[in-house]
Amino acid sequence: MIRQQLTHKQQQKLSPLQIQQVKMLELTSLEIENRINQELEENPALEEQPDKHSESEEDVASDEYDANDDSNNEDLSLGDYLTDDDIPDYKLQQSYSSKEERVEIPYFEAESFHESLLSQLRLKDLNEDKFEIGEYIIGNIDEDGYIRRELDALSDDLAFQYGLDISISEIKEVLKVVQELDPSGVGATSLQECLLLQLRRKSKSPARKLAISILRKYFDPFTKKQYDRIIKGLNVSEERLKRAIKEIVILNPKPGSAWESNMDTKMAHIIPDFVVEAINDELFFTMPEQNIPELKVSKEYGELLSDYSRNTAKQSAAKKEAVLFVKQKLDSAKWFIDAIKQRQTTLRRTMLAIIEIQRDFFLSGEDTDLKPMILKDVAELCEYDISTISRVSNSKYVQTNWGVYPLKFFFSESMINEEGEEVSTREIKSILKECIDAEYKIKPLTDDALVGVLKQRGYEVARRTIAKYREQLNIPIARLRKEL
Repeated sequence: MIRQQLTHKQQQKLSPLQIQQVKMLELTSLEIENRINQELEENPALEEQPDKHSESEEDVASDEYDANDDSNNEDLSLGDYLTDDDIPDYKLQQSYSSKEERVEIPYFEAESFHESLLSQLRLKDLNEDKFEIGEYIIGNIDEDGYIRRELDALSDDLAFQYGLDISISEIKEVLKVVQELDPSGVGATSLQECLLLQLRRKSKSPARKLAISILRKYFDPFTKKQYDRIIKGLNVSEERLKRAIKEIVILNPKPGSAWESNMDTKMAHIIPDFVVEAINDELFFTMPEQNIPELKVSKEYGELLSDYSRNTAKQSAAKKEAVLFVKQKLDSAKWFIDAIKQRQTTLRRTMLAIIEIQRDFFLSGEDTDLKPMILKDVAELCEYDISTISRVSNSKYVQTNWGVYPLKFFFSESMINEEGEEVSTREIKSILKECIDAEYKIKPLTDDALVGVLKQRGYEVARRTIAKYREQLNIPIARLRKEL
């Protein structure tokens, strides 16, 4: 049975400006620059200020077009706006020329890890069939530089997918060619093979010869740091073993990721969103403008709307569509400008709150001066919602006298020391790392021993907490930190 009934329902909806502002907060400096350039290209009602310090009164007046004028808004509301699909083609193809020439920065795509391997493979003297095998092998190399699949599985794939009847011995032959490519160690099927490939490429020396013997015959004891077993098995002195181990530890266990990291370092540039300088025990805060231009609403489009809006009673349907289109672009430009301004205000207030809480750190640069701080602390200080602070702290960086830090670096939980003072967990991690760095490497400190060391320094920390912090710092257990 079908019934009709009226119901009251309260809903909270974000306005277009609020949606713009939320999206803007999450963007990095480079992304906001690209977003502005995109909006300038797509919206002819949005323009750059030719000189942000010398805007004429006439331009200011044209920017503040009267969106509440009854003659301009008769029977019009935001919900009445047409989508781009509803607007006639001839209106979308209106020409627009900026007085200032916009220079596009060329984009050069970096060669990927696998493309680099293929480029090297083409230089090898291989026939067509062997090149196809090599190409397939490279396609199966993971980002760390390893072949994780069994060779018989590769043989089956070549048969089913490409109709190639390739034996495992032929795959091994081509794999050896792949393993000759750079970076050294690429194409290995295991960590042991990866390290051996790197050592065999180096010039011969007694230490490297011994290192190869250790990896070939005593790889498992070596990974477990059972040095006494290696000394006895190979009948070598402790000093010779030290030199051999030194040759091994400088090798790269993940040759593929090292190549990618190198490319990332070359291509990535961190652009700080904030600068905090410490001068004579005073802090000076600035927000670099970078390449973010000052924007304004087009004077020409404001005048165009005024022209279209005259004699609205006698307007044709096509002219009303034109009025809607022009007003949509003008409102969109004004919303975008307001969103950019609100973004800058929100970033500034959030960073000032962080500076107020972490003043001691910005003056000294010492991790021990970092105060416990969570999103709620900053939100309460600058009177924003926690979600807003979360968006601001994401992918934003601050340049200080002590280096460039992500904003997330300043957030940490708190603990209470034996004097009843609240301390940051980052401070405890810093002290933990300091203790491990200073330990006697022949007999490293266990987690239980570290509990006692921290207790002596006034920090009551459980063993499982020590283990958690150690793992977060990427520090191995005591047995794996042992040295000769």
